[in-house]
Amino acid sequence: MPSLKGNTPFSFLMLFVCCLLLLPVKLSAQKIDREQLLKDIEILSADDMQGRKAGTAGGEKARQYLIGRFRDNHILSYDEGYEQPFSFNTFRANERYDNNVNLIGYIQGEIEDIIVISAHYDHIGEANEDIYNGADDNASGVSAMLAMAAYFKENKPKHTIVFAAFDAEEQGKKGAIYFISKPPEQLRKGLIRLNINMDMLSQNDKNQLYASGTYHNPWIKPLLEEVPTPANFTIQFGHDRPEQGADDWTNSSDHGPFHKEGIPFIYFGVEDHVNYHQATDTFENIHPDFYYNAASFVLNAVIRLDKADLFTAPSSRN
Repeated sequence: MPSLKGNTPFSFLMLFVCCLLLLPVKLSAQKIDREQLLKDIEILSADDMQGRKAGTAGGEKARQYLIGRFRDNHILSYDEGYEQPFSFNTFRANERYDNNVNLIGYIQGEIEDIIVISAHYDHIGEANEDIYNGADDNASGVSAMLAMAAYFKENKPKHTIVFAAFDAEEQGKKGAIYFISKPPEQLRKGLIRLNINMDMLSQNDKNQLYASGTYHNPWIKPLLEEVPTPANFTIQFGHDRPEQGADDWTNSSDHGPFHKEGIPFIYFGVEDHVNYHQATDTFENIHPDFYYNAASFVLNAVIRLDKADLFTAPSSRN
């Protein structure tokens, strides 16, 4: 801090100017409320959510919490509410899943064309007296989506942004498949130009987050490379080439049905870790600093992509 010795007007003026210069930098670095981000993931992965399995009481409890958070962030609803119920049969004809519900809302942009930000809120429930809390998979993606809604509530986007909390991803991306086949009627005013899907953002020992999908949508990569990365954090590209076999994530989560329809996508996520689909995937085992940096990077990526002319962007490669 500069010395104020002498109490000269010039010294006060310089101090005031320095404060003004520093203020915007500090504010711009805090686009995401870290405390609320961590609060949301902790609540969604608590034991009383019972692992959030689709069609269960735990899934319903998580859904009601998310509806409250949608309202907090002034996300608009289609029709009379956010809920998009659906049912499905598994590969076995005698197994039917009812009481599955996607949550769909939007923030109106300057144009009708749409960016869908998605994350599944279901997980795998309980087994053998263990609760599979699913903090990373995928309370992390849903909580980051809520943080992005809070930002766009205060900063009107160019594109209309649809927020989709999908159900039954763990049963084969059923919520996303249903949404693609039967989107809300009002949503059809604009075309879906891009899907940004988040699934597992909060645990990685190498501080690496993957942006998968640029092989299919190469025009997106240079835009993402413009997004600054936080210190001790790197963004990786890959896991999206057919020859990679099981390491090709093109259809690994809810972005898959969008890709199948020729809608460009970017999937943000981490590589599998020791807690993946284990009872140890708890709030206590997330990496808070990495998670905050990952959510912040994805938000900045959305901001950059929202400014692009997606109307002229090519469809994804099948």
